[in-house]
Amino acid sequence: MIRALLLASTLIAAAGSGAIGQTAAPASQSQVELRPSDVLKSPVLRPHVEVTGELVRIGDVIENAGAAAGFAIYRSPDLGTTGALPTATVLAALRAHQVIGVDTRDITEVTVTRLARTLAAKEIEQQVVQTLQQRHGLGEPEDLTVNFDRDVEAKTLPANYAGKLQVVSEKFDVRSGRFDISYEISGGEGTAPARLRVTGTAIETVVATVLTRPVQRNEVIKVSDIVIERRPKSEVASDAASRDAAIGMQARQTLRSGQVLRGADLAKPDLVTRDQGVTLIYRAAGIYLTARGKALDTGAEGDVVNVLNLQSKRTITGTVIGRGQVAITVISPRVVADAKTE
Repeated sequence: MIRALLLASTLIAAAGSGAIGQTAAPASQSQVELRPSDVLKSPVLRPHVEVTGELVRIGDVIENAGAAAGFAIYRSPDLGTTGALPTATVLAALRAHQVIGVDTRDITEVTVTRLARTLAAKEIEQQVVQTLQQRHGLGEPEDLTVNFDRDVEAKTLPANYAGKLQVVSEKFDVRSGRFDISYEISGGEGTAPARLRVTGTAIETVVATVLTRPVQRNEVIKVSDIVIERRPKSEVASDAASRDAAIGMQARQTLRSGQVLRGADLAKPDLVTRDQGVTLIYRAAGIYLTARGKALDTGAEGDVVNVLNLQSKRTITGTVIGRGQVAITVISPRVVADAKTE
């Protein structure tokens, strides 16, 4: 609903006996003829008015107000709101200042909007993040978790407060993340700046791979065992393991649920364990043979282990290439040409 404007407590009467909108008595043909510039233009009512100050003046509501333009007749609506007045009420206020003969153009009411600048809550929050980034080298906005002590509310200022938010004081505790920032917004020459203070905590976070359940030593990590979460950067080691790097790896020690995975916590899974029956694979040029053996060591893919050939009862060395599989490298003999004798 459009609320009615409040009538100013004191109306200042216009000085002088002449009235705007009145014209002089007709001149006779023998008198000097009036030039167009000597004839006062008729005041015309405006249907809508926009003001920036606390008062509505005659020059705001009518065109061709002349010397009476600066007289205040009403108080403005609240910042950023619109009020309305019936035309008859406006004309009565104008008559009190000797402004008559107003052309209303059949306007039934005059609306008055008080212009304002609104700082949205989101804009203030973004400014806080930007300040912390620039002054303390924190991460990108998506890397910061900011909690304000109070809900940030939009701030409405007079329209002339068009300056940027300028930091006038700022404190930030790296350990606790506590911040206390005060901003100032200039309103132009002759006006006191508006101030805004914001407090809360800001924690820099990073993406981390987190266990959803306890994992025992030597147990292999599965997709269902991990989730991706944002954790405070201070809790995540520099060798944090990515999701893809963790899946299929083996835990070096017992890990707890909710623990952030590090590279040091993981190892390649053992594909061969000590005393396990394995398949020995002999490869040479044009030859592929398999035999039964027993692992004498535990090893992951690519590890070199000792195995016992159960057929020859000889201990040989091979490379783990798969689960229960050890490749034995066969060195092919080279034929060395006899040296020519002279």
